[in-house]
Amino acid sequence: MENNQTKIFLIRHGEVANAVERCYNGHNDVDLSPEGLRQMEMVADRLKGEPIKAVYSSDLLRTVKGARLIAERHSLLPVSLKELRELSYGIWEGKRVEDIRRLYPEDFKARYDDILNYKIRDGETLLEMRERVLPAIKGIIHKHAGDSAAIVAHAGVNKILLLWSLNMDLRDFYRIQQDYAALNIISFYDNGSAVVELMNG
Repeated sequence: MENNQTKIFLIRHGEVANAVERCYNGHNDVDLSPEGLRQMEMVADRLKGEPIKAVYSSDLLRTVKGARLIAERHSLLPVSLKELRELSYGIWEGKRVEDIRRLYPEDFKARYDDILNYKIRDGETLLEMRERVLPAIKGIIHKHAGDSAAIVAHAGVNKILLLWSLNMDLRDFYRIQQDYAALNIISFYDNGSAVVELMNG
């Protein structure tokens, strides 16, 4: 039986407008900076020659803009899915990391002591995020079996898919780096195996 290859081009959005402030953006709908837009133009040009049949993103502006640029070069319309949003940081959203560390020192420590189960007030746990993200991405892989698709998402979303592809534990979340406009390439096969061909490229 032929073992079909499904290739996913997984991209993190470009630099955000508040990048210098180092904020927990989560579901906060921040825009790309001019540099972020330039980064995504470069990714779109890089992928122009790939046989991409569909382009997906979260429904947040910072991924939607990049998805549009990639889709345009393939004469496609991008599809946005709420399930592909970044981790919800609840009451921390839009606040700077240094301010959170100062305002909520105990919560800050508790979160990094138990990254899987700790829930910031009004937010979600990493486990809950995985339960939201993985079914959506598995659906994309299934829908485009034997073809190639691009997904423009967030650092957290990308790490979840990379960890799953590598059979690594979710506790290893912070062992994977995803720079702005990072490109990852993962091939999925009918027999259930996955090969990460490029990470944070």
